[in-house]
Amino acid sequence: MPAPTAPSVRRLRSTARAMLPFPEPESWLDVETGDADFPEAARRFFPYTAFDGLDPSPRVLHAQAVERLEEGHLGRLTDPQITARLRARYDVVSLLNQRPRTQDFQAALAVLRPGGHLLVECPGDPRAELESQGCTIIATARRSAHIPGRVTTRLPRATGPVASAARGLDHALALLLAGTRFARAYRVIARKDREGTDTSAP
Repeated sequence: MPAPTAPSVRRLRSTARAMLPFPEPESWLDVETGDADFPEAARRFFPYTAFDGLDPSPRVLHAQAVERLEEGHLGRLTDPQITARLRARYDVVSLLNQRPRTQDFQAALAVLRPGGHLLVECPGDPRAELESQGCTIIATARRSAHIPGRVTTRLPRATGPVASAARGLDHALALLLAGTRFARAYRVIARKDREGTDTSAP
């Protein structure tokens, strides 16, 4: 897997540092983790945390094989089987560089333990949706966004030169959008205060 660029590493570490005011979590799930660049960066600040990752592409399994993750789960969090298997297992769940829908938040809250934290970075303000799901908003910031891997996520099974080309296009897109209205994102930390909607039912 290619190493992330220096600006990307700094951005990932900045995101991880947002969780430093809170107790160090025992377990953390990074959703759509890809090559697990974020868990790898976050481990610098949380050396005793067990980082798991979830992704629809086989890259998550490779990330586990090279020990960037404790466990790599192949699939999507909204899959009822995955939600049921991971229910109430994590102290922190991160949803980064995505456009979460209601069902994404519901699934993320389902795998959080009561009192656990949801770390969200997305283009739109998710606070109203999170509060409607029974969360308490702990912290909010606007920040320079890490542009989502649009091409990479649309080619989840790509390998070799195709995967490298997709990542190259994503980096080019990030540079193109830098400084535009698309280069700002909300970062929100929310605490789970009650059980959300049950998403494990078929």
